[in-house]
Amino acid sequence: MLSSLQLLGEGLLHFLLPHVCASCGNDLLTPKQPICLQCSMDLPCTQFENLPDNPVEKIFWGRLPLQHAASHFYFSKDSSLQSLMHQLKYKGREDLGHYLGMQMGRALSTAPRFASVEGLLPLPLHPSRERQRGYNQALLLCEGISEITGWPVYKNSLKRKEATKTQTRMNRLERWDNMEGKFELSQTNFLQNRHLLLVDDVITTGATLEAAGTALLKIPGLRLSIASLAYALR
Repeated sequence: MLSSLQLLGEGLLHFLLPHVCASCGNDLLTPKQPICLQCSMDLPCTQFENLPDNPVEKIFWGRLPLQHAASHFYFSKDSSLQSLMHQLKYKGREDLGHYLGMQMGRALSTAPRFASVEGLLPLPLHPSRERQRGYNQALLLCEGISEITGWPVYKNSLKRKEATKTQTRMNRLERWDNMEGKFELSQTNFLQNRHLLLVDDVITTGATLEAAGTALLKIPGLRLSIASLAYALR
């Protein structure tokens, strides 16, 4: 009897507040995930987590001494992933950040190259931009990764000193000029001699992560790897 009433209640709730896939718009059977199984399977995985000298690592060759680097998905314009990331960054869909972070976490947890990681660092937003958005999407990804891997999240050790111009139409050198010296460290003694993973949503030229990584590598003994949700095809 109780089970029947519970099912009736869930059915009524779904009728009043339909729960649909954030990608294709079809009904979802469960409100616990924001993307249907088919759309999740169709997202273009790179498998860079298991591939040495992958395109993301090559971005940082000669620019930043990394242990490893990877992006979980390919990003292209007008793709389902672009739509999901737009909803994550501009439409308040925090649930997408956590869910996609868990996808990253599953891939990272089975990749021997990342087995020695000891903690996660989300790429910070400037406080004014984070207040405007209401959250930091990189932190949401880290929380999803942490749920799968158990790696702790260190969210207060790297800070963005000032807001920067949008970089959408900038080339790599212009992006570096825009980001150079824009990050500072705080409360970092406990990060010494650790292998940490710096996390962002998408990598294009890598200039922002390069600037953040340059600041982090001033910490004695720190070993740095990078992971992003997506790698932008050019």
